[in-house]
Amino acid sequence: MTEAYIYDALRTPRGKGRKDGSLHEVTALRLSAVTMNALKERNNLEGHAVEDVIWGNVTQVMEQGGCLARSAVLASDLDERIPGLAINRFCASGMEAVNLAANQVKGGAGMAYIAGGVEMMGRVAMGSDGAAIAADPSIAMESYFVPQGISADIIATEYGYTRDDADMLAMESQRRAKAAWDDNRFAKSVIQVKDQNGLTILDHDEYMRPQTDMQSLGSLNPAFQAMGEMMPGFDKVALMKYPHLEKINHIHHAGNSSGIVDGSAAVLIGNKEFGEKYGLKPRARIKATTKIGTDPTIMLTGPVPATKKILEDNGMNIGDIDLFEVNEAFASVVMLFMDKFNVEHEKVNVNGGSIAMGHPLGATGAMIIGTLLDELERQDKEVGLATLCIASGMGAATIIERV
Repeated sequence: MTEAYIYDALRTPRGKGRKDGSLHEVTALRLSAVTMNALKERNNLEGHAVEDVIWGNVTQVMEQGGCLARSAVLASDLDERIPGLAINRFCASGMEAVNLAANQVKGGAGMAYIAGGVEMMGRVAMGSDGAAIAADPSIAMESYFVPQGISADIIATEYGYTRDDADMLAMESQRRAKAAWDDNRFAKSVIQVKDQNGLTILDHDEYMRPQTDMQSLGSLNPAFQAMGEMMPGFDKVALMKYPHLEKINHIHHAGNSSGIVDGSAAVLIGNKEFGEKYGLKPRARIKATTKIGTDPTIMLTGPVPATKKILEDNGMNIGDIDLFEVNEAFASVVMLFMDKFNVEHEKVNVNGGSIAMGHPLGATGAMIIGTLLDELERQDKEVGLATLCIASGMGAATIIERV
């Protein structure tokens, strides 16, 4: 089978996903075009250079509706002969875009693809698309639907994670993110977002709170306790499915959960012939990809079975992986992953994660693949695994190997 190589990976900074965020006046269309243009310029792509643009975005309504991927191609400097495919696998949309592109290349369906995603959470509110699993009683009741924050607290309750455990992980995420920015570790990948006059709007991840300490985290109220205990009583729904828990321990809050942000990311994937044609040197090969369905109520455990599956399918074990990126959707997700595989934190999310820098839903999966590649190069390591939990009970993973 043809190899699929990563030739480049870049992202925008993450802007606060609210009205005072630096990217609030930028649409998903424009930010996507900015990201695609940067990839085109950095790699001197001309004409019908790639077979397709596969673009993840989760809340596909209003200005993020329609086939945003194709609209972004037309709004960018890419050739109009390049089509576009918008996809949604919730939080793993950006990763799934990369994985789809890689498997298309491996199967011979074109020499190269641009893959990635975008989410402007400050402009198009999460959940505004009215997902059936939450809104339609016929599926919500049958699947014991609860919001993701409740699911994160179910994990904490099931596995005995405390508020202090979660806060310590959150504080470390902030420390690592600050250290990474101070050390310019993102310099290769982060592009500046500029206005129409060429003035810089944003050049850093602005959601970060490096002053975070245990005392400041301790002052925050649990974010999901009220929705769990009051009408419609999501704790009761959870306990109907997991009666052995007796009570849900609500440990998550704004400080140990992923931040609501705006952002975009793109990865250039191609075969060997593509690199030779454009004079590009591959940075890594996409060794393996996977996805899996899981329990839709506890929902966020997906990185564990996804990782087990991708390792088993490729005759590998956890010791073959040098570095990990596990999306910090909630602190309990990362703690569960480390415990299940007995992986030390020094190998996981080395430069911080979504708790510190934010989680732009449709883009994060592509972002963490790029971050993983940068860190493998910085540490001169070989093999990395990126994985995310996914709403409604799924998991996805990608293994990359430097070449």
